[in-house]
Amino acid sequence: MNRSTDKNRRVALFATCLVDLMRPNVGFATARLIESAGYDVHVPEGQTCCGQPSFNGGDRGGARKAAEHAIQVLRGYDYVVVPSGSCGAMIVHQYPTLFEPDTILHSQALDLAERTFEITVFLADVAQLDEVTGQALGAITYHDSCAGLRELGIHDQPRSLLAKVDGLHVQEMEKPDTCCGFGGTFCIKYPEISDRMVERKVEDIEETGAKFVVAGDVGCLMNIEGKLHRAKSDVRAYHVAEVLAGMVED
Repeated sequence: MNRSTDKNRRVALFATCLVDLMRPNVGFATARLIESAGYDVHVPEGQTCCGQPSFNGGDRGGARKAAEHAIQVLRGYDYVVVPSGSCGAMIVHQYPTLFEPDTILHSQALDLAERTFEITVFLADVAQLDEVTGQALGAITYHDSCAGLRELGIHDQPRSLLAKVDGLHVQEMEKPDTCCGFGGTFCIKYPEISDRMVERKVEDIEETGAKFVVAGDVGCLMNIEGKLHRAKSDVRAYHVAEVLAGMVED
């Protein structure tokens, strides 16, 4: 394993709401991966929502309060790692827009943005791992979440890490980058459109013949997994961190 020269620096795990409330195993897997790369992992107390629901709903005041809180909670860490392209994009791209330029909070938001990385980006580009034990699952297929792909440019990183796992290979969908229909509040505002979108996504997944669908956002996984369940499909859904950390249930 090739560990970064700045190993043992302090990394804050920003767990995200959905991980904390719906799939805590993803948080444990993320912490395990960061530690295996040689970094000192911390889970700052007091962390809450990143503010994206407020931001997407037009409540910039609410989003600003969440951002101010996160900026304070995440101060003093060399890196902040997020198991979510969606929340990561909120911190990296939207936090600086919430504050007036040339103010202290704006400078602090920019500083936080520079230190924040989605988990696969951190492992592939910062830690530069050349070995991942992971879990041999045979054929899997990978779903590119909208925010991770389009806002953070996450595409090659998860695939390069998964390719290092013995006994695992990615069987690509015809349209791996097509939205699953979750979109945060989108699925609530437009449930019929959302359902049709995830129906098409599930069809694309099943056509690959893979028994596992993997993604980097719990929101996408919840939406896809729910539709797979309703369709009585045998395909199982997991976060990429769970697969890389060998924490997939048999």
